[in-house]
Amino acid sequence: MLHILDKQNSIVNKFLAELRDINIQKDSMRFRRNLERIGEISAYELSKSLNYAPKTVTTPLADAEVQCISDNIVVATILRAGLPLHQGLLNYFDDAENAFVSAYRSYSSESEFEIKVEYIACPSLEGKTLILCDPMLASGASMVAAYDTLCAHGGKPAHTHLVSVLGCTEGVDYVLKHTNSEDVDLWVATVDPVLNTHKYIVPGLGDAGDLCFGEKL
Repeated sequence: MLHILDKQNSIVNKFLAELRDINIQKDSMRFRRNLERIGEISAYELSKSLNYAPKTVTTPLADAEVQCISDNIVVATILRAGLPLHQGLLNYFDDAENAFVSAYRSYSSESEFEIKVEYIACPSLEGKTLILCDPMLASGASMVAAYDTLCAHGGKPAHTHLVSVLGCTEGVDYVLKHTNSEDVDLWVATVDPVLNTHKYIVPGLGDAGDLCFGEKL
């Protein structure tokens, strides 16, 4: 199932506007913080779809019953741009396990590339709820490659939530086609219409990893 956060106006619009703004982007600390904020908002929204069970809590006056998340959660990210978004999710799911995958584009031409995965650190995923985040969902190939690699390494999750800040129609369609839609929900803050010849989102916001951490060689 696809969930697009800006279908309903909210404070997420402000954070998206600042992420896109070429002047505000110059402040890398603010850029990272805005990704983190959208991670927190995404965590709140997707938490509504998790499983809950009653828990009795003792207050100074009496016992109170509270519905608490019963899922065993693993928060995963694609290095490096996904780290601030990952932190935002972890701020809310603070008792979750964590997983990390390196996935990057290896270009054979200006528009042709393959996704290479060279590193993975992952706990068991069997029967757990996997939340996999990557801020940019362009072609969708990195997200699918990371998802497949995690499942091959850690086992099959009971359910998966894929989280992105900025998606593209082509990438959204690719992810929905190449994952089991019954077991996967896709959450994006907003969706742009097209990719350019280099497979970057337009209008997009640029290279999220460089804007977070500085330009790479």
